[in-house]
Amino acid sequence: MLKKISYMTAGESHGKGLIGIIEGIPAGMNITEEYIEKDLIRRMQGHGRGGRMKIEKDHAEIFSGVRHAITLGSPISLLIKNFDWVNWEDRMAIGEPKKEHRKVTMPRPGHADLAGVMKYGLDDIRNVLERSSARETAMRVAIGAVCRKLLEEVGITVGSRVYQIHNVVDSTAVSNDMSLQELNDTVDASPVRCFDKDAEKKMMDVIDEARNNGDSVGGSFEVIAKGLPYGLGTYINADGKLQARISQAMMSVNAFKGVELGAGFASSAVFGSELHDEILYEHSKITRASNNAGGIEGGMSNAQPIHVKVSMKPISTLIKPLRSIDLNTMEPKLAHKERTDSCAVPAASIIGESMLAIVLADALLEKFGGDSLDQLKKHIKASGKY
Repeated sequence: MLKKISYMTAGESHGKGLIGIIEGIPAGMNITEEYIEKDLIRRMQGHGRGGRMKIEKDHAEIFSGVRHAITLGSPISLLIKNFDWVNWEDRMAIGEPKKEHRKVTMPRPGHADLAGVMKYGLDDIRNVLERSSARETAMRVAIGAVCRKLLEEVGITVGSRVYQIHNVVDSTAVSNDMSLQELNDTVDASPVRCFDKDAEKKMMDVIDEARNNGDSVGGSFEVIAKGLPYGLGTYINADGKLQARISQAMMSVNAFKGVELGAGFASSAVFGSELHDEILYEHSKITRASNNAGGIEGGMSNAQPIHVKVSMKPISTLIKPLRSIDLNTMEPKLAHKERTDSCAVPAASIIGESMLAIVLADALLEKFGGDSLDQLKKHIKASGKY
């Protein structure tokens, strides 16, 4: 559903690394590897992460599309090397391996394993799980950081926070007066990226309980964007609607199972008079009495903060695996075990920021256009309404 930006990732979880290409970023924008690395580091954090994050030191090398820290307008390619490759070099060899390796034949419930081998006619689940791994999202975060920088150049910011892990809820509301940089700075200091310290401890306890039991837990987070003008997206056609584009982007992440815009599912349990955001005129500006629409009406941004809630399921790989079968014999077996996290919701919220940044950067370029950052800024200044 992207209109002006296109991106692609490649690479396997235990392969040499991850490759990403993003096309459509205007020329003239400052971008550095250090800027991108900040979000990659944020993705690696969080209570409940497994041993992989102790091995990797995610750093995205800018391979092309940038000269002297300025974008050229050409495709930007990025490379993240997998430090763990040295431990998998023969098992994941591009050519013939030096020795025979045991095939993975017990599919994990909840993962891409069974459907993947059936779809491609494979006899080794390793060929599926390497690409369907959440490791791929590291490159999405790198690509999202490029888009975040474009948004920041025109005053649009993106932030997030975790509000639920398993059955523990942080009911603290995000203040409208809090900047999103302040939001991120505050929750990034928490091991689970939440506000409330009591909830933080309970979240960490339930993660520890799951880990000790060989289990996993999911949760929910919210992503917010501020500084948007009116009219990103459209009411004209279905695939141009901003909420559809955001939902598609979020649901493209493996473990994300639900998306809400604004009041979301709670909208169905209240009267229209209670839900819809009344329009006011205060201090020479059109404002709203609330933001239950989540910043989107009729498929378009309405100059209020974009507000998205996303739910993430528990990770499918369990230390104490569930029942499965051996695809070679069809006999009952326990599912394959792979190194895993017990909870990745804090990291998922960073991925959510990245996906929202990609969609909003695309919608911004669709509406205002410009081959260079300077042109984009002039177009926004000339016709942007806030």
